[in-house]
Amino acid sequence: MQRRTFVRQVKSLRLDIRHYRHVKKRAKAKRALKRLRTIAGILIRELRRELPQHCLFECYQQDFLLYERVLKQKTKDTPKIYSLHEPQVYCIAKGKDHKQFEYGSKASIASTAKGNLIVGVVSHEQNLHDSNTLPEILRHVEASRGKPAKQAVCDRGYRGKREVNGTQIILPGKALKKDSRYQKDKKRKQCRRRAAIEPIIGHLKSDYRMARNYLKGALGDHINLLLAAVAWNLKQWLLAIFWLFFLWRKLQVSRIL
Repeated sequence: MQRRTFVRQVKSLRLDIRHYRHVKKRAKAKRALKRLRTIAGILIRELRRELPQHCLFECYQQDFLLYERVLKQKTKDTPKIYSLHEPQVYCIAKGKDHKQFEYGSKASIASTAKGNLIVGVVSHEQNLHDSNTLPEILRHVEASRGKPAKQAVCDRGYRGKREVNGTQIILPGKALKKDSRYQKDKKRKQCRRRAAIEPIIGHLKSDYRMARNYLKGALGDHINLLLAAVAWNLKQWLLAIFWLFFLWRKLQVSRIL
């Protein structure tokens, strides 16, 4: 039985933390945050005293270590814990004005050069640079296709590597003076085609439940990403079958007439 639960005080302190970025209310928010840390330490120490020793070490030891690590971490510590129920989540810098950061797991998606079928998906447990995610996604593409990819067209965020496991990495850039008109047009078309992956990512987030994952752990991230890619490919195949059936019916009607 706990001596004190701090329910009412924690509720008011959480309301004070909302205005942490406000200039005139920042000091009050800092005091509220410090008090919350103190309350958390009090409750953790009390639970350590009250719980049986066998229950503490066998069942809840990992949880208490996680709580103590969260209380001790500073602003600039790395790696930080951003979620108690998903400790593997990390902060991803977006570089956009409306959304500077996202908290989750980074995912790599690869599609075919001439179509919109997804041929490779990988969820990364660590916050890697984009160029360091290429070997893993290319291995998945090779496993799904049965043969390695000859070329991979990426955006400028993947700069730093020209070749990965025998696959040539093509990045958008200025045309060379020695290039012929055909070579310039070919590079331009390749880089334009690269932009087709952006709508696929947007549809996966908005229509295929990729914006928020409700599955547990890093394995849940992999499962959610794979299921979204499978659903996308199934829809593309169904659309292709529908248009083939539509054209066939149209030809049958024209022959009858």
